[in-house]
Amino acid sequence: MSARAKPGITCTLPSGLPSVSFGSKGIEATSAEQAVGPAITLSGSKTVYARINPKTTKNNDGVEFTFLIADIGTSDPNPVSVSTGSVTVDKPIVTNWHTAPTDAVPGDGTDN
Repeated sequence: MSARAKPGITCTLPSGLPSVSFGSKGIEATSAEQAVGPAITLSGSKTVYARINPKTTKNNDGVEFTFLIADIGTSDPNPVSVSTGSVTVDKPIVTNWHTAPTDAVPGDGTDN
């Protein structure tokens, strides 16, 4: 997932994780990292990235969802709904916001 400021706008993403929930049941992704990332100022073409792993277990458990709801942080007043196609969700994780997509990797303990 990525975020960028609208043209001509400068804004700051708060320190913290993006908020990600799957489906109307609201299965929330937990942190994939040990510490919260810093606040990041966005302007121009600067883009930030966070990655989500919907299933971190190695079993056949999980619930099927076809969309997720994402916020830039826990106090975002305008969450977005994103179609995912059919995905199995079981103990999902999300990374902090990063300025390089290669830094936004959910880490060990994943099926993918």
